[in-house]
Amino acid sequence: MNRTVLSIAKRAAATVQKSASAAPNSKLFVAGLSWSVDEKSLKDAFSSFGDVTEVRIMYDKDSGRSRGFGFVNFSKEDEAICAKDAMDGKALLGRPLRISFALERVRGGPVIVPRLSDSGDDYNRNG
Repeated sequence: MNRTVLSIAKRAAATVQKSASAAPNSKLFVAGLSWSVDEKSLKDAFSSFGDVTEVRIMYDKDSGRSRGFGFVNFSKEDEAICAKDAMDGKALLGRPLRISFALERVRGGPVIVPRLSDSGDDYNRNG
């Protein structure tokens, strides 16, 4: 029984890991941004790798402060790949960047949550 649960857990973790990693594309997700980074400084940091078509930093709607992440779009996929490989882990204004390929944002799409057991009986019990 324990081996079955462990096997299911391993399969679920592998599925989540595969679905969470995005295929290369021309849009990068950039995390670890300092609060002092603005769109211009982020564009300047990435423009040496190719034609940056758009830069967006996400801000908190209440405080107006940066949420510490943003997106950098390139005109070509190979430019984004080069930028990711070169800049991932490098410091920008004193903070190391964590860069990955952006996932496509889907509104109203299904949320997939892996289950660790084959049945939902554990969740439906009272007591």
